[in-house]
Amino acid sequence: MSVPVPGQPVLTMSNVGVCFSRRRGLFDQQKIWAVRDVSLDVRHGETLGVIGRNGVGKSTVLRVMAGIINPDSGVLKNYGGYSVSLLALQVGFLSYLTGRENIFLSGMLLGMGRAEISGKLDEIVAFSELDEVIDYPVKTYSLGMKARLGFAISFHADPDVLLIDEVLGVGDAQFRAKSTTAMRGKILSNRTAVLVSHNLEMIGEMCDRVVWLENGTTRALGATDDVLREYVRQVKGRAAPVPAG
Repeated sequence: MSVPVPGQPVLTMSNVGVCFSRRRGLFDQQKIWAVRDVSLDVRHGETLGVIGRNGVGKSTVLRVMAGIINPDSGVLKNYGGYSVSLLALQVGFLSYLTGRENIFLSGMLLGMGRAEISGKLDEIVAFSELDEVIDYPVKTYSLGMKARLGFAISFHADPDVLLIDEVLGVGDAQFRAKSTTAMRGKILSNRTAVLVSHNLEMIGEMCDRVVWLENGTTRALGATDDVLREYVRQVKGRAAPVPAG
């Protein structure tokens, strides 16, 4: 893999569509396009924001970028074999395994090697604040404890491109503040990231550019302030100040 240059394309989606089938009867299936015609690029060192109303395909686009699903039309191009990871809570958790065992399982599903996980194990446990129960089966954990462990594992994975889908701020109030601060720091440290969020203030603060998805297509792609201003005007139906990036 060649050394990436800031601003150089890392991933490109060209006219990407993803179709699912829904059975309507014994012999009848209906095709539903989650996304129909999405084009965008992700550049090295930038944070690209993804906005749009519920159901327009934002999460589907991230799953395509991560290689979890393949597009039914169009092309996804990775320009240098870059590793891409979707920050997802509780990836691969098995309830009968301990928290420690699930760190290794989930870490490997996120692309980390066993040696890398071993090297980061103490940091992950400390960040999750689950030291006293890390060797208990995950089935004994509360939902908040599972979320904390999942976030800690995902946060310590180190892909070339980090995909984040509305997971900033998990667990109780204290841990939400801690996790949000940590993720903000990672995003703003010249990493390549794609951030899906309904929080326009966060998008305005963190993102270099924004893509607006509407009805499964790319409605706009450009400078953060410009796209947010038009989105607020069109979707929210009101003129509103856009947070400074």
